[in-house]
Amino acid sequence: MRVLNLLVPVAAASATAHRKPVCDRSLLREATSRYIAAQSTGEPRWLSPILSSNATVRENNAASSLARSSVLNKALAIAHARHTYDTTACATFSSLTSLGPGAGYQIGTQLRVDAGTRKVTAIDSIVTGEGDLYFNTTHALHYLLREDWGPIDPAQRDDRDTLRAAADAYYAYFSNASTVVPWGAPCDRLEGGAYMGQGLKNDTCDAGLPPFSVEMRDRRYVVDETVGSVNIFSEFGILGPDSHEFRVERGRIRWIHAITFCRGTVNCDAPEFPGLSEEVGW
Repeated sequence: MRVLNLLVPVAAASATAHRKPVCDRSLLREATSRYIAAQSTGEPRWLSPILSSNATVRENNAASSLARSSVLNKALAIAHARHTYDTTACATFSSLTSLGPGAGYQIGTQLRVDAGTRKVTAIDSIVTGEGDLYFNTTHALHYLLREDWGPIDPAQRDDRDTLRAAADAYYAYFSNASTVVPWGAPCDRLEGGAYMGQGLKNDTCDAGLPPFSVEMRDRRYVVDETVGSVNIFSEFGILGPDSHEFRVERGRIRWIHAITFCRGTVNCDAPEFPGLSEEVGW
């Protein structure tokens, strides 16, 4: 018995040593809270306590630096912010709409966190402003505030595979129009500040999709089953650096939010969207 008793602490210590670090939502929430503090003040130092010494910074699919050109060095008046948390990939996605300075910004940011060190290892942002695809922050804010991205009843939540499959089917549709996409009824799409629906029960997200084949390269995913969200960053075909977020309810796409950086080409050479320059109706 004494031998067994001596072995118990050793076995327990061994189990502890091999236990996988837990990526909990509180850790991810702290990361997004500090990210918002940094972005709203233009002071990246608010991220310092949880930032890995070798963290990478990426902006519009290109390497950047907190000390140099990152948008985090600009204090933004954030009018709307929403976050999702992926405890499996230990990552977050933040959607920001800023009405200033100037014409403001629409930003999507993914943070990658190491559960063991509890440090942010990557800051990855898609940053759009005036001249980018259908950019209009007041229009975007109007529609964002009308949507409900609250938690989904646990009994009705889709699993990660279902969420990713829905988003990937949408992407595959651009290369193969015969792809079966699980469109919701209704389904509404917000691209920059352009709302592709009319708030009607028969709104559909496949209306007005580009009639050309495009490839979405370098995809980075953040999935949050609690709100049915899957976010994808990619190089969106001929357009440029892009963020798409999908709200999936019972396996079907309800909302799509897209922002696309046009690399200096006004509106990515896309057709004008009617009414985008007008005051939004309340």
